[in-house]
Amino acid sequence: MGMANRENIPLVPFFYFFCMLGFVFIPTEAALKKYQFNIQVMNVSRLCHAKPIVTVNGMFPGPTIYVREGDRVLVNVTNSAQYNMSIHWHGLKQYRNGWADGPAYITQCPIKTGRSYVYDFKVTGQRGTLWWHAHIFWLRATVYGAIVIMPKQGTPLPFPQPEREETILLGEWWNNDVEELVNQGNKLGLPPNMSDAHTINGKPGPLFPCSDKHTFAMEVEQGKTYLLRIINAALNDELFFAIAGHNLTVVEVDAVYTKPFTTQSILIAPGQTTNVIVQASQVPSRYFMAARPFMDAPLSIDNKTATAILQYKGIPNTVLPILPQLPAPNDTTFALSYNAKLRSLNSPQFPANVPLKVDRHLFYTIGLGINPCPTCLNGTQLTASLNNITFVMAQIGLLQAHYFNIKGVFRTDFPDRPPTPFNYTGAPLTANLGTTLGTRLSKIAFNSTVELVLQDTNLLSVESHPFHLHGYNFFIVGTGVGNFNPSKDPAKFNLVDPPERNTVGVPTGGWTAIRFRADNPGVWFMHCHLELHTSWGLKTAFVVENGKGADQSVLPPPKDLPLC
Repeated sequence: MGMANRENIPLVPFFYFFCMLGFVFIPTEAALKKYQFNIQVMNVSRLCHAKPIVTVNGMFPGPTIYVREGDRVLVNVTNSAQYNMSIHWHGLKQYRNGWADGPAYITQCPIKTGRSYVYDFKVTGQRGTLWWHAHIFWLRATVYGAIVIMPKQGTPLPFPQPEREETILLGEWWNNDVEELVNQGNKLGLPPNMSDAHTINGKPGPLFPCSDKHTFAMEVEQGKTYLLRIINAALNDELFFAIAGHNLTVVEVDAVYTKPFTTQSILIAPGQTTNVIVQASQVPSRYFMAARPFMDAPLSIDNKTATAILQYKGIPNTVLPILPQLPAPNDTTFALSYNAKLRSLNSPQFPANVPLKVDRHLFYTIGLGINPCPTCLNGTQLTASLNNITFVMAQIGLLQAHYFNIKGVFRTDFPDRPPTPFNYTGAPLTANLGTTLGTRLSKIAFNSTVELVLQDTNLLSVESHPFHLHGYNFFIVGTGVGNFNPSKDPAKFNLVDPPERNTVGVPTGGWTAIRFRADNPGVWFMHCHLELHTSWGLKTAFVVENGKGADQSVLPPPKDLPLC
C-alpha cells in the first residue's frame, strides 16, 4: 500500500444500495492499514534545473494515506537519506499517543540514517482531509503528502455526494538545495532565498520555463460534481486558489465540516486544508486552476503564479486555458471577509462543542527580533519570539523528558502574558529588539478549558502568522485588527458555530482568540507554520498533565522509539 497512487476512492460505499433494498447493515470492525515509507533521495527536474531531493518512496509529492474513521494505521518509516528524519501527521489528534505525533525533539528523537520507526496511531472521531510532512529542518519542502479519512461506513456526508474527487497539494520549489540555502542564511543571520516557484501537485505549470510537461491536469465531464481536497504544503506562503470560470463551495476546513458557502477564491495558510465542491457546469474548454501568495505586509515574497488545468472531456490540448481572477496579492479585505465566512456546521451529528467557561486565559505576543551573533554578517541575527521568548530546541524529545521525569531539559514557567505590555500594533518598534532564549513550556491542567489570544506586534514589522497546535483542534472564537481589547472584544466572540481548525492565521497587525479543552495529555508543540519563523524560535509547547482516569494518561512509549 505504500505506493498508493492518487486513485479516486469512491465515497459512496456499496452498502448504501443494499440499505435501499431493505437489508440491515452491521458495521464492520476497524481495519488495520499498513504503509511503508522509504525515505530516499532521487533526482528531480523542474524549471530547467535538476537536483537531488528527499522523497518518500521516490514520489514527489509523496503517497496519499487512505484510511477510514476508526482505523488503526501503521507507517513504517525507513530512513535511507543522509538527513535525520521525522514525520508529522498534521491534524491527527493522537489521543494519549504523542509518540506518534512526529515533531523532532518535541515528541521523539529523529530517525537516523539507516534506521526505522513505526508510527502507530488510531484515527478516532475525525474524517476529511489532513496531511503528513517531515517535521525536521526544512525537509518538508519535498517530503509531504495527503491523508484522506473517509467517514465511518453508514455515515453520509452532510453535503451532496460528489461524483469524483481529486487531491490538490500546493507547494514551493527551490532550484537550489533548500538545506544548503537555510544553512547559508543562518550563518549570515538572514532569511534564505525565497522559493523559485509555487507548485500544484509538485508541478509549477506552463507559466514557468521548461514546465509544459510539468503541469497537473484534471479531466472533468460536463454536468458532473467534483470534490477537491486542497492542502497548503508551502513552507512560507499563504495562498489564494481559484479556478477560472468556476465557483468553489467550501464544505470542510482542517477535517471539520463547515456551513457551505460559495466563493470565487479561497485563502489557505501553510498547514491548512480546505475541501471544496466544483460543478463542471461551464462551456467545455480548458480552465486554469491558479495559486498565488497573499502578503499584506511590506515584505518581499515569491509572488509568481502556479497553474494546473481543469480540462473538459473531449477538448484538445491545443485550446489555450483561461486564467482566473485572483484577489490582489495584498487584498486584506478579501482575506478578512473570507475567514469571517467560515462557520462550523454545528449540526446534531457534528456539533461545535465550544468551551463557554474558561479556566485559563493566555495572551501571547508574536514578535520578530534581532539578537547578537558575532559570526553573522552584521554581528546580529534575525529571530522570533512569543512573549519575548525565543524557543530553544532540546537535545532529546520533550515528551520523553516529561514521561520519564528527566530533570534539566525544560522549564514549565512560560509566562501566561507578555512581561511588559506595550502598544503592540502601533508604529514599528526598532529599538530593544533582543529576546530571551529558553526551553520554556506552559503546564496545563488535564481537562481544563483554555483561551489563548495570539497578538501580532510591530516589532520590526507586522506580518500574518499561521499558528498550528499539535494534538488538538481549537475553536476560533474571535479575530480583529489592532490590539486585542480584553474589556470589549470578548463580547463579540462567536461561541455558537465558530470555525474549528488545527491551524489559524493571525492577521497582520491583529489578533486571534482560540479556545480548546485540554483533554489530551502529553507534550504538544505550538508553532508558527511559516518554516522561517519556526526556525527562528517562534514556537513553544504545552505540557498537558495526566488526568485521574485509567485512560487519561500518556501511553507508554513504543519499543522502537528512536534514541538521540
